[in-house]
Amino acid sequence: MRQYDPDLTPPWKRQRPAPEVPAEPDLVVEEVTTGFCGAVIRCEKTAQGPTVTLEDRFGKHRVFPMEPRGFLLEGRVVTLVRPRAAAPSAPQRTASGSVAVPGARARVARAGRIYVEGRHDAELVERIWGDDLRIEGVVVEYLEGVDDLPAIVDGFSPGPDARLGVLVDHLVAGSKESRIAAQVTGEHVLVLGHPYIDIWEAVKPSSVGIQSWPTVPHGQDWKKGVCRALGWPENTGAAWQRILSSVHSYKDLQPELLGRVEELIDHVTAGR
Repeated sequence: MRQYDPDLTPPWKRQRPAPEVPAEPDLVVEEVTTGFCGAVIRCEKTAQGPTVTLEDRFGKHRVFPMEPRGFLLEGRVVTLVRPRAAAPSAPQRTASGSVAVPGARARVARAGRIYVEGRHDAELVERIWGDDLRIEGVVVEYLEGVDDLPAIVDGFSPGPDARLGVLVDHLVAGSKESRIAAQVTGEHVLVLGHPYIDIWEAVKPSSVGIQSWPTVPHGQDWKKGVCRALGWPENTGAAWQRILSSVHSYKDLQPELLGRVEELIDHVTAGR
């Protein structure tokens, strides 16, 4: 049996659906019936359906129903629709994973300090925790080794309002570093370390683009040995800049370092 189209309007005379355009503020459109042209001020939901308020160049406001094919945009017929609500944006994070505080100013430096062994250690801590430390007013300094740590702690005179945190490389039981750490550790002094020979190893090999950190024979300069094993020029300064440039967030560091630095920050800022 032959089927008939209940709409007897020839296909070539039927109106095509007009594109839907969100009625964003300041969008300039023309209402097709009245010819009123203006910028979108607001959209509202009413009992009769959604409406849009337009403002013309003289500052006059008019309200129109948001009917299909009801407006012209740059000469094209469109259907205005209510803009979608913006999805809530996720809070911004610092490189350490902390929630960022937009516009926060650095505090005046506190009496408390965090000491690390060398310049590379200090640069890595700054790269990841710099924003957090500035907000807390904590300064990071470096020791160039731990041999003079007892004298430095004695001269610092730690106390409740001047806590001291120290990050030591290769802090393992029975080592020289562990014996020095035991001499200075106290209520207001916290010495923590990681198991790596050098701070370079605290960066994940995958972040640097290598399979693993090479084993360097005992007695050789470890950093130069790493450069040789990896086929890098024996320029440890350039090698470190290559490593540091691969660090973008806490995800590029080993957890053994992350936990120790966070603990030192908590210690130095305790009670504030």
